[in-house]
Amino acid sequence: MKTRDFWYELPKERIAQTPLERRDDSRLLVIPKEVKQGRREDALFSVCQHRQFSELPDLLTPGDCLVLNNSRVLPARLIGTRAHGGAAELLLLREHTKDCWEVLAKPAKRIRPGDCLVFGDPEQPERGLLRAEVLEALEDGLRVVRFLYEGIFLERLAQLGEMPLPPYITRRLNDPERYQTVYASENGSAAAPTAGLHFTPELLETLKTRGVEICELTLHVGLGTFRPVQAEDIEDHVMHSEVYVIPEDTARRVEAAGRENRRVIAVGTTACRALESAAEPDGALVRLSGSTELFITPGYRFRVIGGLITNFHLPGSTLLMLVSALAGRERMLAAYQEAVREEYRFFSLGDCCLIV
Repeated sequence: MKTRDFWYELPKERIAQTPLERRDDSRLLVIPKEVKQGRREDALFSVCQHRQFSELPDLLTPGDCLVLNNSRVLPARLIGTRAHGGAAELLLLREHTKDCWEVLAKPAKRIRPGDCLVFGDPEQPERGLLRAEVLEALEDGLRVVRFLYEGIFLERLAQLGEMPLPPYITRRLNDPERYQTVYASENGSAAAPTAGLHFTPELLETLKTRGVEICELTLHVGLGTFRPVQAEDIEDHVMHSEVYVIPEDTARRVEAAGRENRRVIAVGTTACRALESAAEPDGALVRLSGSTELFITPGYRFRVIGGLITNFHLPGSTLLMLVSALAGRERMLAAYQEAVREEYRFFSLGDCCLIV
């Protein structure tokens, strides 16, 4: 298939720039995975539902197993200077070994092995100072750097780093916590697992009281999730690896749901990719930690998940390809066209879909 097969037109005003005052006030487009009869588009929108995210407990069934990604976004964007002059910017992607990180560097052509980068004011180190030695140049602007600092790294990062908002969000967040899920606990992501941004503690509690099982895993969001597809043929796109961990308790509960024909619903494409990466063809979860380069496209046979909560995704992105694998490409593109007509809010801070 071609990347252009996953393209759609989106007016700029439909891109959400700010979060809603209340998380679960987001709109929710409920999309069926299959339509058995009728003309495709007529059948789709005779059964699609326009709801509010706060209504999610009414849309799930007791016994459904909801899987959350508890990764927490780091203030992973560092803006500083090269020791010999000139600007430097790093986006932290993942830690290889202690203090050695794989990063996306700008301007990549001017940041070479042996260079030293400085973040903070060397004249006022008491306000926080972080240095980075460039160890290795990788492809596509990636570098491996070693950070040098005094004290605790995460404290220095909190002092000097910025929340790494996507480039299509042009306004600064008044409250950076709105780019975190309410259950985020494991530091390590370079972007939020945005499907989870709609949950509130009260909504999670309501789901539990309704008999929905809730469990967690961790996949640290990196370049694999948000790197654009530049290849003409989607088969030529290479996913960047991302690290995940599935607790033993989560694995056993997910497997039990599968055996008992209860739905496993992933909250976000990251939770989906972690579960599918861990699974054998029979649905058994055996690879509970590691890195994944899984690229899910139409034709993929899902081993674990039976449903997905997910935001609206960029045209031609790997994430749109993933949801198309679950619901069908034509159905998803028709649903996106309907969402544009109905003035849904798109992308990271926008509304979302429930595919079941």
